[in-house]
Order: sequence, then C-alpha cells, then structure tokens
Amino acid sequence: MEDLIMAFQTASGYGNLPNGNFSSVIYSKKVQLAFRKSTVVGDITNSDFFGEISAQGDTVKIIKEPEISVNAYARGTQVSAQDLDDEDFSLVVDKANYYAFKIDDIEEAHSHSNFMQLATDRAAYRLADQHDQEVLGYLSGYKQSALHSKAGAVNDVVNGTKAVTTAGSDELLTSMKLRKDSFGNITTGSAGDHSIPVAARLPGATALPTATVSPAMIISRMKRLMDQQQVDSQNRWLVVDPVFMEILSDEDSRYLNSDYGESGALRNGLVLNNMHGFRMYVSSNLPAVGTGSGTSGSANQNTNFGVIVGGHDSAVATAEQISKTETYRDPDSFADIVRGMHLYGRKILRPEAIVTAKYNAA
Repeated sequence: MEDLIMAFQTASGYGNLPNGNFSSVIYSKKVQLAFRKSTVVGDITNSDFFGEISAQGDTVKIIKEPEISVNAYARGTQVSAQDLDDEDFSLVVDKANYYAFKIDDIEEAHSHSNFMQLATDRAAYRLADQHDQEVLGYLSGYKQSALHSKAGAVNDVVNGTKAVTTAGSDELLTSMKLRKDSFGNITTGSAGDHSIPVAARLPGATALPTATVSPAMIISRMKRLMDQQQVDSQNRWLVVDPVFMEILSDEDSRYLNSDYGESGALRNGLVLNNMHGFRMYVSSNLPAVGTGSGTSGSANQNTNFGVIVGGHDSAVATAEQISKTETYRDPDSFADIVRGMHLYGRKILRPEAIVTAKYNAA
C-alpha cells in the first residue's frame, strides 16, 4: 500500500490510526472549467455564401459588380453602349482542424464526472477559438506560425484570387494601413513604417502630442479612410485588443459607463455600440508581432507591436463546409473515441472596407 499523505499533522509519538484511513479523499463532482475567450469573427463577417458551399464543392466564384462609365451628352450625340465586365474572384474552403480523444469503458464506469462531455465541450471551444484567431489574423493581413497562436507574420498567401488586383499579397490595400507616418503630429525621428506609439490624451490637454497618438485619434482616422472609400456608414465594426482598450479607457472613462454595451455587460467581446460609427469589440485573438502591443517605446519600434482592425460587415466572408462531432468504438480497445472536424474558408471581398493600424503602448 502506498503511503497516504494526510492534510492533518500528527504529533510525534502518536500511533492511533497511523495510516490515516479515517480521513478519506473526496473528489468533487464539480469540475473547474478553463476560462474561455470571446470570439468575434461570427459577428464581423458575412456568411452569405455558406449555403452555396456547404452542399458541394470547395470553391465559390464571386462575380464583381461591373463598373459603369458616365459620359457627357449633348443634343445629337451618338450614344455608344459599353461592354460590361464579368470579373470574378474565388472563395476557397481550404482550412481544416480536428480533435480526437478516447475514454476507456472502465474509466467511464468508475469516473465521478462526465469526462466525455467535459472534453467534448472543451474541444468544440478550441476549434472555435482557433477559427477566430486564424480569421482575425487573415483579415488583418497576418498569418499564424502555429495553431492556437496569435498571427505574427505578414500574410503572403492569397486565398483563391484577389478581390482587387492592386491589393498586396495579404489582399489588403496599402492606403488603408495606418502606421507611424500616417500622423503628422509625431515629430520623433524614425522610419515612417514603424508602429504607432499610443498614449492616452488626458483631459485638459491644449495641444496635440508630438511623440504619440491617442486611441481616439486612430479611430477617427480609421473612420476618415473608410469615408473616403465611400464605405456604407452602417454596419461598421472595430476590433481592438485589451491594451488598446485600456489606453482608450484611461483617456475618457465615459467609454466604460453608459455606452458599455447595452446593459453594462460584455457579449461576444462587444463593448461599445457606437464609437465614431463603429461597434467596438475587444479580442485577445488579434495579431501580435514580437512581444505585442504592450511593449513600450515612443520611437523606432517595429519589432514588438499589436494590430487592430476595422471594417464593414460585407468586407469579409466566411463559410463552413463541415462542422461535426462523432463517436465510435475503438477497434483496438474497450473504449469510445470522440472526434470532430471543422472545415472552413474565408475571403476578403472588399479590401477598401478594411483598415488596420499597427501600434504599441508608448
């Protein structure tokens, strides 16, 4: 028999009930559940093509709205009709993840908790979280180096075909990417493509800062860029990380009062219903390069930063083809195997309706 280590101390020389069997170990039937992050991709992307791709095929060809020329007309002008263009691009379902685990019959019969249900619930969450991380990275212009990690490298793989030919290999427009030289008030010297140093602009400030940018300034610039692209003012969204949200809250605590959601509660990461026309979400699944956005530095900071992203509901499409869980008997043992798979695709449809900003806390 193995030695039993009791929680109670025994005085030296005391020999009554020496094995400690009077004090049994009780396993609680209540299990400590791991924390779960909020996912936001389902709220900020459209699933209009889900029905077309779920039934058959792994690619959807999406036809773009043709451009129409408008010409001046005078009496007697001979009108010539233009030929319509039928340009298209592709949404490809090419991302697949799975889980599989087994529980022996003896373990199931003698277990005090339903480990199969606990494990299945956790596995479903892990699939959803990986989907959220990967898609948020993609639509922000970054890719993962490993599953369940924040996207930390610039995306150089085009999904299908570009929606706009002038977009980069990350399928985004350079003109819609905010960086340090996007703000003329910053006078500290360094390369213009560096990340934006961000600090709260406290009440009472009478002039713009010369070494940093405030969170509200970044959000205002994002709005301006989308306005200049004629993006519909309705159904705009913005996803920020916890560091950015903290700096924004320091800038003006009113953002955490009456406008904090609809009833003062977080729902799927939504924290503000209207901030300069954006509904705002907080997510820890956004891209992070190096040690991320919390790394301080006012100038020459381009190795450790985070990325925030804003867009329109029509800008990115997601489509699931397989999302299933099944159970079967293990042929090599007395056990049940539970496995699940998630097959999906995502596509940037309107890069002109996506704006990003790379930043670090100053």
